[in-house]
Amino acid sequence: MKRIVPIVLVTLAASIGMFAQGRRGAPPPPPAPLEAGASQADVDKALLALPEGLRTQTTVVKWKPDFTYDTLKKGTSRLVCYDRSGYPEQQPFSIECTSVGNLDRVAQSLKFEAVGDKAKTQALIDAAEKDGTRVKPEYGSVWYHLAGADREHARTHMTIAVPGATTASTGLPDSNKQGGVWIMNAGTTTAHLMTPGE
Repeated sequence: MKRIVPIVLVTLAASIGMFAQGRRGAPPPPPAPLEAGASQADVDKALLALPEGLRTQTTVVKWKPDFTYDTLKKGTSRLVCYDRSGYPEQQPFSIECTSVGNLDRVAQSLKFEAVGDKAKTQALIDAAEKDGTRVKPEYGSVWYHLAGADREHARTHMTIAVPGATTASTGLPDSNKQGGVWIMNAGTTTAHLMTPGE
């Protein structure tokens, strides 16, 4: 009996290993189909901010002037991307991706930015922070950005939302002086993790 148990365990481990290798070698699922009237070019552009391996199952939306959106492609992951190129207070080329759970915050931000003046937008954000109406992002959600004067001069930027996080609650510094990961805008709904070079 003592000899059978190791043989069974080795056989089980080998089977699991072969199964896992087969899954890793499997082709990725096909991309989700486009919604009626959606342009493949618009979808492809909106997905540029993401690492390539995350693009096929990501939702893509297009914002409307009333801060609602149309879905161009419905994905199966929790990521969503959209084009903000030329929007008020945005770069001429500006793509953003985040969690679908953050779309209400994005809509609120677009509404604030629609005033077209950074100082006025910041005053609206500060007032919403103060009165508790600022929509919080999902804790731990990633924000991917690709922005610049044009596609050729765009740079990537990635942050992780940690609304309300402080040095006391996380143990991370609230400045980049130590050269590692740090919290920007600590203690607010905008608190997010920054990495060196970002």
